[in-house]
Amino acid sequence: MQQIVKKFKITGDKKISLKDFDTNDAEGYKKEDAAGILEDLIAETAELQNKLYAANQQSLLIIFQAMDAAGKDSAIKHTMSGINPQGCQVYSFKQPSAEDYDHDFLWRHYKALPERGRIGIHNRSHYENVLVTRVHPSFIMKENLPGITSEKDIDDKFWQQRFKSIRHFEKHLSDNGTVIIKFFLHLSKKEQKERFLKRIEDSSKNWKFSAADIEERQRWDDYQEAYEEAINATSTPESPWYVIPADRKWFARISISTIIVETLKDLKLQYPVLKPGDADKLTEVKRMLEDE
Repeated sequence: MQQIVKKFKITGDKKISLKDFDTNDAEGYKKEDAAGILEDLIAETAELQNKLYAANQQSLLIIFQAMDAAGKDSAIKHTMSGINPQGCQVYSFKQPSAEDYDHDFLWRHYKALPERGRIGIHNRSHYENVLVTRVHPSFIMKENLPGITSEKDIDDKFWQQRFKSIRHFEKHLSDNGTVIIKFFLHLSKKEQKERFLKRIEDSSKNWKFSAADIEERQRWDDYQEAYEEAINATSTPESPWYVIPADRKWFARISISTIIVETLKDLKLQYPVLKPGDADKLTEVKRMLEDE
């Protein structure tokens, strides 16, 4: 299990190239064993979540980013299926609203952060502001930022400042008890094509497909470059990225669950222990109930 964590974890100590990561990797796991392994991981996650919820001191923020059809939705569905809904919340971020554009780019994401004791899942996240906006800088113009009067003003200094804002944001969260896991589901262009075709051929999945998906696919190399730079610029020991091979959905789910479990285990979570006086009262209440 630790091998998965070690192999896919990016902490920023050195630059990475996405081309060096095999999107079809399975680390020796077999598909026929995947269901049983995932079931065990989900059970372990559920127990750790109970401790996180009971302790009510820290929270866990899980971020999913990926190209279209990489399997974000299904990964969330399968890896979090055994989690107590009271301790988990999922946000799927769409295009910003007019109100969002009237605030800084982190505002709507800050509002969606998990409370202490909870697990928060962000399906897409504040990273859209250095990914889709990097490929389509026209979106930046909607933010009405001071000093940005045309797309020519959106230079490398602008993006470096935005990366800096993200690092500071995540450091602040970490310092105040929010543990952050960032998953990039690394899909091959060939596998994306196959999944798009399946969406078109299966009428029950037609709703998932949009002509805009094909338009974005034409910018594949631009997106890969944007992801690579964002990962290199914002990977830190307290807020690491994990580059998850996503061509095999079953292995991606095992990897994600493994990393969640190992992250929670590292927190050394314990159920709260009653104070001596409270423990005595509990013993007294127990005796009263038994004597009824």
